[in-house]
Formats: sequence, structure tokens, C-alpha cells
Amino acid sequence: MENFRKVRTSEEESPLPFSDLPPDVVEMKVKEGSKIRNLMNFAMAQMELKGSRQIVFSGCGRAVTKTITCVEIMKRKLGGLHQVTKVRYKTVLEVWENQDPLPNGPVQNLTVHKNVPSICILLSRDPLDPNQTGYQPPEPRHGLGTQLGEAEDTSSSSSTGLKRPLPSPCEELLTKKLQVQVPDSPRGSGTADHQPD
Repeated sequence: MENFRKVRTSEEESPLPFSDLPPDVVEMKVKEGSKIRNLMNFAMAQMELKGSRQIVFSGCGRAVTKTITCVEIMKRKLGGLHQVTKVRYKTVLEVWENQDPLPNGPVQNLTVHKNVPSICILLSRDPLDPNQTGYQPPEPRHGLGTQLGEAEDTSSSSSTGLKRPLPSPCEELLTKKLQVQVPDSPRGSGTADHQPD
């Protein structure tokens, strides 16, 4: 494969795995090279400015992680969104071209079909059927402020589980110093004696 170079990648078109979607639903196709900022600017404009009630994020292969990140950002910024997640496999077609063909011979192409994991996530302002597979209810909003800054400050502690605060750098350094083992002294007592100079 060292003489081959990937020249084209395409994925199979398949319908969204959700029933009863409105015809004008916004679908965000997340690619490996997509910029999260660009995706979120467009998605937020659709949900806030244009008043869309539902949005679908989809991605496959290496874009799955980025797809989930976009969904979590959207849920945190908007709040109160119902979610349904569907996981499946998608076929990706890769075309590779031989960089070192035989003299006077035709250019050789290699076509590879790969099955890669794919994820589709539906976010909805309207309630969804809680009995369908992959449903997640909206996260409770415990005293979240109306401004985004206030929401980020108070969202780290919830009634279900409190996180232990991170120690300050001084406390962390002190803890590490206390954990240092003192070597045995020559007298075998196991403690270090401090002799004045």
C-alpha cells in the first residue's frame, strides 16, 4: 500500500433512522475535518433565530466523537432538549490510486469498502417517546442562571453528585512532600534525625 494514495472517499447515503421527522428538519452532517465552532454557529442560528424545533447531528468513523461533542455543547447552551441516539454501521467507499504504475500500463485504482460506526442524534424541544431505544430526557436545570456564564458556574454541582474541588497547587505540593519516604538512618531507627549545624 506504500505506492497507493487515497484520492476519494464517499459514504453511502442512507435515510435518517428516526420516524415522524418534519420535512424541514435541520441535519448537521459532521465530518472529520469539520470545525466545531462553525457547526455550532450554524446549529444555534437554526434553533434560536429560525425557531427550529428539532435538529439531527450525524457523523461516522472518526467524526463520531466530534458529533457527540457538538450535541453536548448544544444541550448545555439551550437546555431542556429531549434526545434520541441511534448507533449503526455505514459503508464508506475509498478509492486509492497507484503512484508507481507500470511503464506504458494503465493507472491502477484500488477500491476499498469499509464498514465504520455511525451515530445519529436527534435533539428536540418537543417531548419525544420515552419508550424508544436511545431516549434521554432533558437534564434538570437546578437553579441555572439565564446567562451562559452563570449557567457554567453553577452546572458543575448538581444534587445527584458533588465533585470534590481540585486542591490548590500549594496543597498538592505539600501532599506530595508528605508522601516522600525517608530512608533508614544509619542507626536503623527508620526516622531521619536533624542535627543542628
